[in-house]
Amino acid sequence: MMFLKNMTTVLLIISFCFTSCKSSKSIIVKKGTSSKTIIPKRTTDISDATYVEPKDLSTNTETNENHSTNSKALDIIDYARQFSGVKYKFGGATRDGMDCSGLVFESFRAFDIILPRISRDMAKQGEKISLKNTQEGDLLFFRTMNRRNDISHVGLVVTTENGDIEFIHSTTSAGVIVSKLSESYWDKAFVEARRIL
Repeated sequence: MMFLKNMTTVLLIISFCFTSCKSSKSIIVKKGTSSKTIIPKRTTDISDATYVEPKDLSTNTETNENHSTNSKALDIIDYARQFSGVKYKFGGATRDGMDCSGLVFESFRAFDIILPRISRDMAKQGEKISLKNTQEGDLLFFRTMNRRNDISHVGLVVTTENGDIEFIHSTTSAGVIVSKLSESYWDKAFVEARRIL
């Protein structure tokens, strides 16, 4: 019985090694000013809830759906940004450390959207989109140094101004940061973009 328990633990550790969100790029993090977003912790206690009067945008359902999706995407991005500077930790999904898929998983989970925990499995979700149609809240998938040539890294698009795409992700060398897809390393490693929302 003990042998099976130890064997199961070893197999789990081995499987995590093959699904790592490793990126080997060395990155210099520039210090700058940024606004801090504080997202309240999720609670099931209604007494902690605050009522906010909804805005009447229009009677057009399509416009309301697009606004709702865009608003949720911005909320997810704001949630992810609060982890900026958190160190990389393989398999991590907390302020003590997180990997790329942990960052994306937790950011979507905070808004009741459950994605797979591994980047290559996340890449099977949603709808594949072209880069020119990429919007805030979409996911970018990469092949970084990986023996099996599978998707091994994921980032969350935070801005798409003038075709310049920026995404938040967790790297082994710098932890949670925002990078540009136009950077040579990420441009070469890029595989596809997908829309979840």
